[in-house]
Amino acid sequence: MENSAPQTTPDQLEASFDIVARQDKTEADVSALRSDVDEVKQRLDKVAKAAGRPALSAASGGAEVKGFVDGYLRRGSDTELKSISGQVPADGGFAVPREIDAAIARELTEISPIRALAQIVQTGSAGYRKLVSTGGTASGWVSETAGRPATDTPQFAEIAPPTGELYANPAASQTMLDDAGFDLESWLASEIAMEFARAEGAAFVSGNGIDQPEGFLSAPVSTAEDGVRAFGSLQYVGTGDAAGFGTSPEARLIDLVHTMKSGHRQGASFVMNSATLAEVRKLKTADGAFLWQPGLVEGQPDRLLGYPVVEAEDMPDVATGTFPIAFGNFRHGYLIAERSATQILRDPFTNKPFVHFYATKRVGGQVLDSAAIKLLKIEE
Repeated sequence: MENSAPQTTPDQLEASFDIVARQDKTEADVSALRSDVDEVKQRLDKVAKAAGRPALSAASGGAEVKGFVDGYLRRGSDTELKSISGQVPADGGFAVPREIDAAIARELTEISPIRALAQIVQTGSAGYRKLVSTGGTASGWVSETAGRPATDTPQFAEIAPPTGELYANPAASQTMLDDAGFDLESWLASEIAMEFARAEGAAFVSGNGIDQPEGFLSAPVSTAEDGVRAFGSLQYVGTGDAAGFGTSPEARLIDLVHTMKSGHRQGASFVMNSATLAEVRKLKTADGAFLWQPGLVEGQPDRLLGYPVVEAEDMPDVATGTFPIAFGNFRHGYLIAERSATQILRDPFTNKPFVHFYATKRVGGQVLDSAAIKLLKIEE
């Protein structure tokens, strides 16, 4: 029997042609890639040779040669450049890059701590009201069969904290925003927040209540005790000396503390500025002991008569007729009502080419419970 040679089918023949075509294409791609690599190598060699050449320096006369070529040969000027200096802009100062630290130092701003001490509520509108009960329900003793006459009902007072709107409207050019070496937008926002905190802190202490919060030092004052004086007025204790704290300052401070109900004394603190605090730290008892008690643990506040001392720079200095020291439970005694957090509107359209950052914050404040804050007055 004869063996016949295998026959090549059309499909096998087509596959062979396809393999050959792919090989040809691959060889062409490799050849092109080698050509590109050779060209890159040649360019790198030229760059390396150029970098290895010694540069002309000012000491070797490079500056004079460049000045002569540019000034005389090219422009026909007979002015020669003798030196280059970064001190004078025309002599090269323009070419020296100015380095600005991205972290901008800021002068320290004293911010009142009253917000951290007071009671804060978030309101939905400017017409916020709060009811305060000024007297509890009365009761009485009777026998088993005696009649039950009517008793007094609680009395209420309404608190409506005066509200004002803080605003700021700084502007920066669009070019400045684009080219500044730091985040100018974020910096402006932080500066606005710091200024708002300073302004509202001052208002919580001494604001007059006209388009701004009414500070606790702006409330009516009286020497009458709790339950006798009018609601909303603060009790004060005089020092007995128009020039300062008098001959027995510890007695005045103790009187100030104990004019307050014991329930309010839990959580109360002294509030004064640093100048007054310096005077208080020098006060001594009759036996020579300091009234001031430094904090024994790091992070704990210093104490006066066992109560924390808080520095608020918006409090007045020691002077005749002023109230340099307040003692109170501000969580019970002062109410801060704010509409919302600070809102900033970026306005690039109103005053082109400047971009305005219009920031607003609506906040109010008023004494809530006048029995929870006591004042020390410099008077005879």
